[in-house]
Amino acid sequence: MQGVLSLVHDCLRHDEGCAFATVIATRDQGPSHGPQLGAKVVARDVGPMVGSLGSSRLDAAVEQRLRRALAVSRGGIWRCGVDGNENRDEVTLFIDVYPSPARMFIFGAVDFTRALVKVAKTLNYRVTVCDARKTFATSERFPEADHVVVDWPDHFLRTLTPSPGPSDAICVLTHDQKFDVPALIEALKTPAGYIGAMGSRQTNEVRRERLESVGVSAPQLERLMAPIGIDIGARSPEETAIAICAEIIARRSDTPVPSLRNATGPIHRVTSRERQHALPL
Repeated sequence: MQGVLSLVHDCLRHDEGCAFATVIATRDQGPSHGPQLGAKVVARDVGPMVGSLGSSRLDAAVEQRLRRALAVSRGGIWRCGVDGNENRDEVTLFIDVYPSPARMFIFGAVDFTRALVKVAKTLNYRVTVCDARKTFATSERFPEADHVVVDWPDHFLRTLTPSPGPSDAICVLTHDQKFDVPALIEALKTPAGYIGAMGSRQTNEVRRERLESVGVSAPQLERLMAPIGIDIGARSPEETAIAICAEIIARRSDTPVPSLRNATGPIHRVTSRERQHALPL
């Protein structure tokens, strides 16, 4: 048990997600049946479950349950049979979940990125900025980012461990097909909870055609929020960052919002105030 608790401590110290189960009750079936009270096992973001409750079938069932608990960041009481059968209640476990901090991966070291980093940090995201152009991807330009990486976005995603998960967000702001199309191909292979891309409606149509031409499926494209952000008339980098983060929150909570992806017409509309103050031709 001490080894399991030490592993949980290490996970917390290194911002690695984990979930562990403790046996809190068993039916009296004799010393040779079922796990002992207080027995613990732990599953991390990466790697096999550590510890054992006494049988391979029970361990497999508990590990699957811990993986599900990690995916939704929710623990609680769970009952099963000594063989892992979920339709029985011979073993009662309490599942504790300590998810890793949600991550945001921003591709493109542009002015909008600086504003998005600031807003994302207020929401407690661990933010990584990635761009293949070392002149732009510097810690001096993005001092609030947790990591600034000089790499091609698609290569970065292919080699990232652990891969983006359901609590993570990917925002492609490069506005350049040679960067964002390969990045989105890799992003859509991951179970990331949010994937968005910046660009005009025309840019997005060209992008979708290129993604379709390389085999990206319709269900995969349905996950892509592009143009990125909710439709609040955002113009400045700061307003756009708020629109993006609002869309991420809404998608995470399954709350309907007026996303730009589902709207029509120009992204940046001329307001009545602007028309009123426009100079005559």
